[in-house]
Amino acid sequence: MLGSKILSSRTWTLLDGLRQWRPVYSPHIQTCLLQQHVNCWQRILSTSCAKCAKKQRLKQKRAISEKKLTRYFVDHRRVCVIGGHGGPGINSFHSEPRKEFGGPDGGNGGDGGHVILKADQQIKSLASVLPLYRGFHGERGRSKNCYGANGGYTYIKVPVGTVVKEDCKTVADLAQHGEEYVAAYGGSGGKGNRFFLSNENRAPMTATLGESGQERVLHLELKTMAHAGLVGFPNAGKSSLLRAISNAKPAVAPYPFTTLNPHVGIVHYQDYEQVAVADVPGIIRGAHLNRGLGLAFLRHIEHCRFLLFVVDLSVSDPWIQLQDLKYELEQYEEGLSKRPHAVIGNKIDLPQSKANLLLLKERVEQSVIPLSALTGDNLEELLLHLRDLYDAYVNTEQSRRQNPVKW
Repeated sequence: MLGSKILSSRTWTLLDGLRQWRPVYSPHIQTCLLQQHVNCWQRILSTSCAKCAKKQRLKQKRAISEKKLTRYFVDHRRVCVIGGHGGPGINSFHSEPRKEFGGPDGGNGGDGGHVILKADQQIKSLASVLPLYRGFHGERGRSKNCYGANGGYTYIKVPVGTVVKEDCKTVADLAQHGEEYVAAYGGSGGKGNRFFLSNENRAPMTATLGESGQERVLHLELKTMAHAGLVGFPNAGKSSLLRAISNAKPAVAPYPFTTLNPHVGIVHYQDYEQVAVADVPGIIRGAHLNRGLGLAFLRHIEHCRFLLFVVDLSVSDPWIQLQDLKYELEQYEEGLSKRPHAVIGNKIDLPQSKANLLLLKERVEQSVIPLSALTGDNLEELLLHLRDLYDAYVNTEQSRRQNPVKW
């Protein structure tokens, strides 16, 4: 009804004629157009046509290997932090009717924002820390003596127990939840010409720019990467063992150096205690001389409170593996191999492993925990011994009046 009132009857007659008009095609062109319409209807409406139904399927994403999907643990990070720049001051004079000499009224610029490290107990790894952070810049001053807004603070959340180092010197130790450290200060805001008003200079024309923010390069390290660290040669079965006792999914393959980055799995107990176990890359002979992964690997071991030496029982002379592992740790840091530890004999399901287990027990003074990460044999003994090591660690920290790391 509304359309009929707006348009006249003559206009409606013309539009109706245009709607009924059809272009004239040859019979061949009409047949081609009809076939295109039929194919379109089949593609939209048909569910029985396999060819059309296949076209309607959504394109699936390309499958990604499990090794690329795994999220590895990061216990050290190099970060460049830059504070925000201060806003510039402004040069302006007051203008008002019937007030000829209003005087300077240029405001100062806002201060730049700081970059702050903040310890958060919900963060467990430094993997989310970016290599570069910049603070927010302050705003410029305004007329009528209005100051520019200060730049907001930039917070970097890090795990509790993060040590901040600069030029190999410790500058901060974030040991408590919510503890903060200003990594880079923002620059001061510039001064407006109102700031330079004095009895000698009643009409200053000077305004300064804001200062640049502080720039620093910091190294972040975790004092405790995990409670327990799996130490062993390549292909000793460390990743398979971590899969068996936790929900972690490190990559497993029948070739050495499958694990190139550390992975952390959480072992849950019935009393709601959680023990973190780290799977670190395999060690080789001469690692303390920076061979292989070298010092980067040994730094991961340094951040574990107690160790689990994993020995492959399927190879001959397994006690030599244990001796070499302790030697490499001792050469890297004196006393590292003497931390509380346990010896695990893996791959007990293989035929030659049982004979090697007896030889290993004769050469090693402490008890050996034989198990199979593949079949799950004797994992209960490992979990009980792991809890004993954890309880001893908690009691030691409490006796020193320090808070043990909880997951």
